[in-house]
Amino acid sequence: MTYKKAHAYIWFSLMDVRQLRYFVAVANTRNFTRASEQLHIAQPPLSRQIQLLEEELGVQLLLRNSRPLRLTEAGRSFYEQALQIINRLDQLKNTTRQIGLNQRQTLSIGFVASTLYGGLPMLVRKLRQRYPEVDIQLVELTSMQQFAALKSGRIDVGFGRIRSNDSSVERIVLREERLVLALPPGSPLTEGDEQVTLKALEGQKLIVYPKEPRPSFADHILSLLNDQAIRPSEIHEVREIQTALGLVAAESGICLIPASARLRNDLHYRLIDDTRATSPIILTHRINDNGWYIDAVKQVVADMYAEKPAWLDVEHNIFPKVDLPKPTSHER
Repeated sequence: MTYKKAHAYIWFSLMDVRQLRYFVAVANTRNFTRASEQLHIAQPPLSRQIQLLEEELGVQLLLRNSRPLRLTEAGRSFYEQALQIINRLDQLKNTTRQIGLNQRQTLSIGFVASTLYGGLPMLVRKLRQRYPEVDIQLVELTSMQQFAALKSGRIDVGFGRIRSNDSSVERIVLREERLVLALPPGSPLTEGDEQVTLKALEGQKLIVYPKEPRPSFADHILSLLNDQAIRPSEIHEVREIQTALGLVAAESGICLIPASARLRNDLHYRLIDDTRATSPIILTHRINDNGWYIDAVKQVVADMYAEKPAWLDVEHNIFPKVDLPKPTSHER
């Protein structure tokens, strides 16, 4: 390939990437004017680039007659793929700069707050021990926010509790954590140490969390009850688990929580006798992501499970078949 041809190839490749960025900006804002302001270009050339992109693809990506703009079905698919390409290019650029400037690598982990009561702290400690040259950052996000953060490149892996059908995210259910019923000391439901069924919640004042954003753990709990036609007398939504358990202590209701989240010693906890009454711990990452950190995290999880810490007792956890590496005591 001659220099002139190579230069032309690079130029057109850059133009393609620029078109992808233009389209993503328009898709995010659903407005050519706002997109042009974000991109710091005039609106006519922006519109022309999107038109050229559609002509090259041979399909319509945007429905321009609607306000705000809407994506066609092809446009939605193209947006998801374009976003992944842009994020990978940005990662490539950042990684190359880090290597060139001898900077530390960064591993960003998204997590829902309740995973702090189980294995996440142990996982992070082990990762820092094995990869001291890596800057490990923790970002608190809901499960749904983690999916968007993975696709945008804000985080590299996530630990959440809500299942999703997002085809651009790989999901591994590490374990199913059984649910327990948190009760105030004076509740009649505290009598006995045996497990209770979900039917015990019939007619009770129920506290669920988080109030927003949805869908969330609250929706998971409400779905479990709806599936069995169980109707609480009242449902009180709060923002976080600490508030929920505080209200239980104040005898304002009862609450279903993961077994590892038994935070208060002034409450009574009873295990739910139902194999469906669980909350999954789900490891997520971008589909087809071959970054070193994927295997690293899986290896640490396998080693943690082999140590059988107290929060992994078999009474409160159900372990599905998971494709994890063999445990090893090897430390870098």
